[in-house]
Amino acid sequence: MTHRTDVLVVGGGATGAGIARDLALRGVDVTLADRGGLSSGTTGRSHGLLHSGARYAEADEVGARECIAENEILREVAGHCIGDTGGLFVQLEEDDPDYFDTKLAACREYGIDAEVISGDEARARVPGLAAAVERAMVVPDAVVYPSRLVAANAADVERHGGTVLRDAPLESFALDEGRITGARLGGEADVDVDATYVVNATGAWAGQVAEKAGVEVEMRPTSGVMVSVDYADLGPVLNRCRDPADGDIIIPHDDQVVLGTTSNVVDDPDDYPKAQAEVDKMFEECGDMLPPVRDAETIRTWWGVRPLYAPDEDARGSQSGGSGANRGISRGFFVLDHADEGVENFVSVVGGKLTSYRLMAEETADLVADRLGVDEPCRTAEAVLPGASDPAELNEFVSAYDARSPTDEDVVADD
Repeated sequence: MTHRTDVLVVGGGATGAGIARDLALRGVDVTLADRGGLSSGTTGRSHGLLHSGARYAEADEVGARECIAENEILREVAGHCIGDTGGLFVQLEEDDPDYFDTKLAACREYGIDAEVISGDEARARVPGLAAAVERAMVVPDAVVYPSRLVAANAADVERHGGTVLRDAPLESFALDEGRITGARLGGEADVDVDATYVVNATGAWAGQVAEKAGVEVEMRPTSGVMVSVDYADLGPVLNRCRDPADGDIIIPHDDQVVLGTTSNVVDDPDDYPKAQAEVDKMFEECGDMLPPVRDAETIRTWWGVRPLYAPDEDARGSQSGGSGANRGISRGFFVLDHADEGVENFVSVVGGKLTSYRLMAEETADLVADRLGVDEPCRTAEAVLPGASDPAELNEFVSAYDARSPTDEDVVADD
């Protein structure tokens, strides 16, 4: 059978689901397809931080401003897809105070609320915080529950007449005279798709999908480990206030916290080393901020792969195991119009962060709408996600789209 649609979005993570929703809200007939359940790639295997922009402030003004703007939007439209925890950047005795001061000044310049508190005040707010914490910066970080976020976006696609296909791996494209004329989806979907326009939103796998259309998208995926441990009532996200490095973030959930993360360049986003030494390092490094986690029971461990764009990483000298600039911290996103390479109805979106998924989707959808002659504007900055006010309804969406993922498995299971 053949399925006809205006736009086929390949990739059912946050960005792909966000693009499909954006287009559906503009009245475009859109089909979203993923090779597994939704959020089964990078999105659902992240550490789940909704950035305030503070992490990037001293090094990347554009990224910092994007993060605080999207942070504020998602707090309004995403409801119980977000946990409003707040965040602390903590300076330990061995950390450079000038780095703290530079980050603080940048936050204030870019509109990121930042308050300095003493080490004693930080310990009063976070019992168990290390005695070595000299001061802390309070910022509006939060937590994202990615399986809920993706599933809510997908539900809105279908509410606006679109189609969502799970277990629909892309097998091939048919091309003729500089256009994709068809896509073959295997798995349970087992369908040929006739689409006017095709969007590649497959993240770390974008190069493999682009190759099927005869174009090159050079990716530089990096893996990172996350460890969820039994630890109740942390409160705010904890960030180590130093050059970004391994084991410098702790993300709170209800009765657990997530320790993260590492950064290692990998050749294949489906097959890469998962060393116990990386797990051990999370306990060692995160324990410098919050010593009790060193003895906490491990609940689950997972790795994720970041969808980094190689030309951008090369420009900044990113490398495995690096810190600061060598870690590729800014992670900008790129919308690649493949008309420039001779495939006129094909676009890829790569890079970026979970926090900026909606903005990535908006810019991609703007391009696609322009190509299709659609004049309707983006509405996702104001339109509240379905189920946003009801955790139980969000969890029903997660089940319906097979979107349950390790990042927020405990939160979705508990409600």
